[in-house]
Amino acid sequence: MTNPVIDGVKAWLPELAAIRQDIHAHPELGMEETRTAALVARELRALGIEVTEGVGKLGVVGTIRGSRPGQRVIGLRADMDALQIHEQTGMPYASTTPGVMHACGHDGHTTMLLGAARWLAAHRDFAGTVHLIFQPAEEGRGGARAMIADGLFDRFPCDAVYGLHNAPTLPQGVFGTRTGPALAASDRFIVTFRGTGGHGGSSPHLATDVTVVQAHFVLALQSIVSRNVPAIEAAVLSVGSIEGGSPVSPNVMPSAITITGTARSYVPAVRDLLEKRIGELAQGLAASYGCTAEAIYRRGSPALVNHKEQTEVARAAARTFVDSAAVKVMPPITGAEDFALMLEARPGAFMFLGAGTGPDGTSPEVHTPHYNFNDAIIPLGVAYWVSLVEQEMGMAGA
Repeated sequence: MTNPVIDGVKAWLPELAAIRQDIHAHPELGMEETRTAALVARELRALGIEVTEGVGKLGVVGTIRGSRPGQRVIGLRADMDALQIHEQTGMPYASTTPGVMHACGHDGHTTMLLGAARWLAAHRDFAGTVHLIFQPAEEGRGGARAMIADGLFDRFPCDAVYGLHNAPTLPQGVFGTRTGPALAASDRFIVTFRGTGGHGGSSPHLATDVTVVQAHFVLALQSIVSRNVPAIEAAVLSVGSIEGGSPVSPNVMPSAITITGTARSYVPAVRDLLEKRIGELAQGLAASYGCTAEAIYRRGSPALVNHKEQTEVARAAARTFVDSAAVKVMPPITGAEDFALMLEARPGAFMFLGAGTGPDGTSPEVHTPHYNFNDAIIPLGVAYWVSLVEQEMGMAGA
């Protein structure tokens, strides 16, 4: 299926790929994206786009006003931050910052939105306004929350907001989304058990042993999902660390031990239940073994819930340049995305774009040291953004 945007962007692809690879070579963690934000602002200004910097500390918003009268306003969002992972791709543009890499494709997301900015700046024949939202700190450092708290949607009102993420698990050029809960709420729990500790070899009867209570707690956690969460709902509880005692003193029972983990859910009632039951189990087991417990439940991003009307708009946008069969209804994903906060504030939808295999024939998953964004999908991402503007604002000739 031919598309003028894809055909046009292919001519720019070397330039866009160079931008993407430059961002990739200079990754920055959340709320540290000074270089990336400056690059984005510079590129937007070079296109004659109105730019606002420093939204939520490092967020950048570019505003493009259509040449035809219209009051409709939409937001298109891309994320800019990298991850604390040591890159092992071996690419010539690999990360120059040890221990930090673009392992989730945010370098590609930023580049695709910059490509859309280039097209829209030159083709303003739409009725309304488009805000290009370049967000810092998606990876758990509160970027969406910071931008919203800084008045994102008050300063840049949006009738709808849209997000796009690459997906190595989907074939190249396949789009996927769903109405309703699409990604999970991401929370963390920290439970600390405290007792007296003691000599585990000679006099364990004189001590309160926190290692025993934590063992029962870890096993009991899974009863929350299997026996407290309704069978028709979904939830995940996983322990990520257990810290206490010393390997050089195995005969000494520690006086404190800490368990940390993650909790994933899709609906508020289940989220509340997980928090409540984790605390109740910790306190109840501690009391039964003569110990005390402190349970902390830290809420991260809520579940990402796509709105029905905007999800249909997103699907229609993708279908303008790929076959209908290439626009899939995806099952819910237990990953998390802080774009969920923007969807709580405004109607909208989040779309996945299949990245397929890279030039070497492999498709490593995101958040792994071998992952690399596939530059071949940049024209598809640009076409999707432009098509959204067409669907929302009747853009002519797209």
